[in-house]
Amino acid sequence: MDEKVEKKYILNMMGKYSDMAIDHARNPRNVGNIPKCDGFGQEEGECGDTMAIWISVKNDRVINATFWTDGCGTSIACGSMVTELVMDRSIGEAHQFTPEDVLDALGGLPEDHEHCATLAVNALQKALQDHKELQKFPWKKLYQ
Repeated sequence: MDEKVEKKYILNMMGKYSDMAIDHARNPRNVGNIPKCDGFGQEEGECGDTMAIWISVKNDRVINATFWTDGCGTSIACGSMVTELVMDRSIGEAHQFTPEDVLDALGGLPEDHEHCATLAVNALQKALQDHKELQKFPWKKLYQ
């Protein structure tokens, strides 16, 4: 991103977003995919943004989680935060995450961007469901 554009973007976020949300938007964690993952989920949000989540699981715990989005800085922050929250959690704990958990961890978001937290959590839930299905039919992992 052009330095001038980034500076304008950050100035626009200040006062509307918490420092945590700005940090995750500017320095997202866990970006990318996981080859031969144990679960994958993708969701399209009401605004047209797409979020994808990959998880690796060992001994019923999420040992790695990554994301990718084509969305705005808020979607980036939510994808980044959801991967941080789910890391080293049991599958049962991961199923319990809600958009409110993401919003709380980010220090809140402007109301017109709260749907990005739902987008991230829905993608996570689809990845967890995919993991469950792959457990039933492990041969399907060979065709990912």
